[in-house]
Amino acid sequence: MYIFPAIDLVSGKAVRLFKGDYNQMTVYSENPLEVAQDFESKGAKFIHLVDLEGAKDGTTPNIETVKQIANETELFTEIGGGIRDIETVEKYLSSGVDRVILGTAAVKDEAFLKEALSKFGERIAVGIDIKDGFVAIKGWTESSGIDPFQFCEKMQNLGVKYIICTDVSKDGAMKGTNLELYRKLSEKFNVNITASGGVSTLDDIKELKKMDIYGAIIGKAYYLGAIDLKEAIEVSK
Repeated sequence: MYIFPAIDLVSGKAVRLFKGDYNQMTVYSENPLEVAQDFESKGAKFIHLVDLEGAKDGTTPNIETVKQIANETELFTEIGGGIRDIETVEKYLSSGVDRVILGTAAVKDEAFLKEALSKFGERIAVGIDIKDGFVAIKGWTESSGIDPFQFCEKMQNLGVKYIICTDVSKDGAMKGTNLELYRKLSEKFNVNITASGGVSTLDDIKELKKMDIYGAIIGKAYYLGAIDLKEAIEVSK
């Protein structure tokens, strides 16, 4: 299993939200590149970036920061947040990013998703954010009313190879991740699933690894010192 330490971006800074609430934001660093380089120094090979401003309005206000991280580290870089047209996908991929994550657009615009998959294949991932039992969209601010398991099945049938699944209720709460959800997903679908939201202990990582999950995203737990990144990477091997 791969460990994806995460940086959420707002105004070129590394931040975290509590349960997706933009009014409950903590700034962890004014220099996200330094944070990424710190990840790398601790043995990380991957990084998960989210443009929180882009997630709300579909723009790319933090692309210069993303470019810096993609080009000034050796980390495999994936980015999500507001990627809703093929031009934005191309913009990120041509700037050094390895994989882009489609969230709202994968739910609302199947034609675009198919085009992105056709052009870029495994460089496209889909983010499925679950809130109150349904797939959430637009930076977790709206519910699509879509069942997450039906949506996963649809994504698998369309040829999506990478799904990043977040239980919003667990995100940033430091009370553990939704192991039952990931167990069901791993049993039901033949795609690479990354667990996101509430991964807050080494035990979470050990349990996810047992399920043969592709990846786990670590955010707040790293910033608070609850998870030692070196240990997490070791445990995940």
